[in-house]
Amino acid sequence: NVESGAPVETSTNFRLASITKHFTATSILMLVDEGKLALDDSIRQHFPEFPEFADGISVRHLLQHTSGIEDYEPIYGDRFPAQVTDRGVVEIISKTEGTMFPPGSEYSYSNSGYAIRAVLVEKLSGQTFPDFLHDNIFAPLDMSNTVALVGGVTMVPNRSFGYSVSDEGVSSADQSAWSAVLGDGGIYSSVEDLFKWDQALYDNGLISAELRAESWTPGLETYGFGFRIDEYNGHKRYHHSGSTSGFRNHMQQYPDDRLTVIVLTNRAAPDVAPLADKVADLYL
Repeated sequence: NVESGAPVETSTNFRLASITKHFTATSILMLVDEGKLALDDSIRQHFPEFPEFADGISVRHLLQHTSGIEDYEPIYGDRFPAQVTDRGVVEIISKTEGTMFPPGSEYSYSNSGYAIRAVLVEKLSGQTFPDFLHDNIFAPLDMSNTVALVGGVTMVPNRSFGYSVSDEGVSSADQSAWSAVLGDGGIYSSVEDLFKWDQALYDNGLISAELRAESWTPGLETYGFGFRIDEYNGHKRYHHSGSTSGFRNHMQQYPDDRLTVIVLTNRAAPDVAPLADKVADLYL
């Protein structure tokens, strides 16, 4: 915290941005395990308000960014309200006229798909998305300081605030119009809590081993279910970056080496994936 001089510690909570997609994907897979939906369900089965083009879009397409649904940020442009929510994303996608390409035929990274999935979790579980995350992931793993931030409702302990750094100095850059969308990037967590998450992924404690293996199977552009899957210097790697107003993060796991690198920063730039690679190099 620049204003108070409080230093970053391993218990400091950062806005994870797109690393949140780990948790959103896992929430959906938990509901699959419970038999409440299937990966190949049409999303229109659960969102009848969507136009007919959604008939051909499956839950799997949303997970792997192959749905063809447009990203919501360019759609809103400069017409957005003070803050957009997950349900606001569902509303605006329901008013679009089609997909960018036939579902499943191409890859296009879309935050809209993960916002839609957060609302799907609410529809099928009967809980708010933050409550589902808390009761089914954070509390069982003792991730006691991890929360999905809802303004005026939840508090973030040990919270870091986002900044922008330029030649003119340091300025606040903590929130944007998209900061209230939870499914694609609204979780705050720390190195300490993400270590607990990392260990749970190895242990397959939250979802079936079969679904976990499928989530780590690369699709188009090496994207699985909330993870990118590739190799780094000959070592199998699962990873994801997170970038949002005032925050840049990267988490990468090397399952065969039992190595995980977590880099969390509360500044808008630069990209920290190269820094994570350098840390991995020290071990690999």
